[in-house]
Amino acid sequence: MKNNVQFAINDQIQAEFESAYLYLAMAGYVESLNLSGFGHWLRLQWQEETMHATKLLDFLLKRGGKVELKAIAAPPASFGTPLQVFEAVLQHEQHITQRIHKLYSLAVSEKDFALQTLMHWYIDEQVEEEDNASQIIEKLKLIGGSGPSLYLLDVELKNRQPEAEAAK
Repeated sequence: MKNNVQFAINDQIQAEFESAYLYLAMAGYVESLNLSGFGHWLRLQWQEETMHATKLLDFLLKRGGKVELKAIAAPPASFGTPLQVFEAVLQHEQHITQRIHKLYSLAVSEKDFALQTLMHWYIDEQVEEEDNASQIIEKLKLIGGSGPSLYLLDVELKNRQPEAEAAK
């Protein structure tokens, strides 16, 4: 495995763990606002992001690469309204999508077919991640972000189930 590919994968592992840490902080924040359904949704996101990092780590090991975990930054402690939380989720997922596309481009330029195949899964996952965040944002805008409708959305988000596909 080429050093620049190994470095890029390690860099993405760090980004995925930072995503997980961010979502765990967001979960704690919304739970402090008594929005346990929002917290549940964000905790599942935390688990998914951890799995994304681990999937890359395992890939690197299978290819004979060296894992070099990097420090992750502390996330903020406060995020504003539920709408602002999910606008931050969408913005973050768009950032991760750009990183995934860059890693895929590197795989193409290096003719690393195994990495290209893996990155197709991440590209599809990012389409889903952005769509999920966008849908919640639209619902929050529709209900005005407060009152009984916020409670009903909180209940809806509490019903989110872990994705079986994520474990593959």
